Amino acid sequence: MTTVSGGPPHPGPWQPARVTGIRRETPTAKTFTLTLPQPRSFWAGQYFVVRLTAPDGYRAQRSYSIASAPSDSAEVDLTVEILPGGEVSGFLNEAVEVGDVLDVRGPIGGDFAWDLRPALGLAGGSGIVPLMSMLRHARKLGQPGLFRLVVSVRSPEELYYAAEIQGPDASIVFTRAVPDGHVRPPGRLMARELAAALDGDRDVYVCGSTAFCDAATQLAAAAGVPVERIRVERFGFSG
Repeated sequence: MTTVSGGPPHPGPWQPARVTGIRRETPTAKTFTLTLPQPRSFWAGQYFVVRLTAPDGYRAQRSYSIASAPSDSAEVDLTVEILPGGEVSGFLNEAVEVGDVLDVRGPIGGDFAWDLRPALGLAGGSGIVPLMSMLRHARKLGQPGLFRLVVSVRSPEELYYAAEIQGPDASIVFTRAVPDGHVRPPGRLMARELAAALDGDRDVYVCGSTAFCDAATQLAAAAGVPVERIRVERFGFSG
């Protein structure tokens, strides 16, 4: 069994990260490529905190999951959902440009970090971000079957990383609207679909809204996955 020795890396001090790329994923989400002063190791499933400081000294900070696969590079991708009235996400969306410098701290998080044991990721909407790091990592290792991903999203326009969600290791469940030619009708993730993705002995990583996480966790448990092997990360409004 493939595993990672030791535990997930601990966060270092706050450091300046230069924005070296910005890519729009959906009408309400952007991916920011940040270049750190030095390479910083991390595990898929961890996150960074971004801190903004106003001229009067007021500070606001938010946590954003890492979307890129672990590497030896000093670059890290954070995908940010732009929330209505979001204090930090709104600034990142409207004001930040390539070349700007942001204060960041990370990587953070251990409970949801992937240790490279065979796993299935169940993503609801923007909950795909940390699971995409895992999928990219498995593909980068040349072991695409090591991690499988099922994404539940309302419509094609809201699907993050649409160009990459292709192949036998990833599938999409559209709940409200489907693209032309899509065989499966719109609807929620079904028990039989989850069972088909659980090919063999796998841990399960669930990420999304509270409602999605509750439903997906119940499906996984009903499919026979021991509760202690189901890891859950809930996304809520954090602006």
